[in-house]
Amino acid sequence: MSTGTIFLVGAGPGDPDLLTLRAARLISQARVIVHDGLVSDEILAMARPDARLISVAKSRARHTLPQDDINMLLVHEALAGHDVVRLKGGDPLIFGRGGEEAELARAYGVPVEIVPGISAANGAAAAAQIALTHRDAASIVSFVAGQCKGLSDQDWSGLAGKGRTLVIYMGVKTAPQIAEKLMADGLAPDMPLAVIENAARPEMRVVRGLLASLPDLVKRERIKSPAMIVIGDVTARDNLTLAQTAMEAAR
Repeated sequence: MSTGTIFLVGAGPGDPDLLTLRAARLISQARVIVHDGLVSDEILAMARPDARLISVAKSRARHTLPQDDINMLLVHEALAGHDVVRLKGGDPLIFGRGGEEAELARAYGVPVEIVPGISAANGAAAAAQIALTHRDAASIVSFVAGQCKGLSDQDWSGLAGKGRTLVIYMGVKTAPQIAEKLMADGLAPDMPLAVIENAARPEMRVVRGLLASLPDLVKRERIKSPAMIVIGDVTARDNLTLAQTAMEAAR
């Protein structure tokens, strides 16, 4: 029996139109799809009728399978001769644990192909029309995980501030700690920010505020995951401001 291939596929922020052609083709042809909870129903509906869909959805309080078990599930399916599409929200190599899954697969001699997707950060920013970099506001972008071990011990100083944009994944539940941490590291309490919920989906909404008010903002607006937190001057700049700046620079 020949060994199958594991395809680590980025599903993007949720809109099927934002899939790569390669991703869409693999999803429509796959007989086995192992998917995260962030993959939209619209994308899963693209699977063939006889496809076996295996959910390994995770939440802060509950994991369907621990990550090590997910890694072994992929390997076992491939060693059984099945090609497996491992479907992940965003891009598989940006907070997607794709590196861990690929490492174990290679250790077992299982072929791996990685199909990049539009990252959650890029997809959310584009959907909200927020330029993560802008000549007049930011030339540096940093991505961090707001939900991870040792959050309080990490040094985020210098990641946000003048000329910089900070994008926080999985930060809804830890919003109070994030705000406290950033201000303790020297970021101004009145630094503007935007929280983008359900990016690139019909129910998307963008809520803006200031760093000091982030915990209250999340609570008052009942923000739920999936949501991205974007911190920096770029979030205070709307299209009109950008257009005016460009016109003034051209004079």
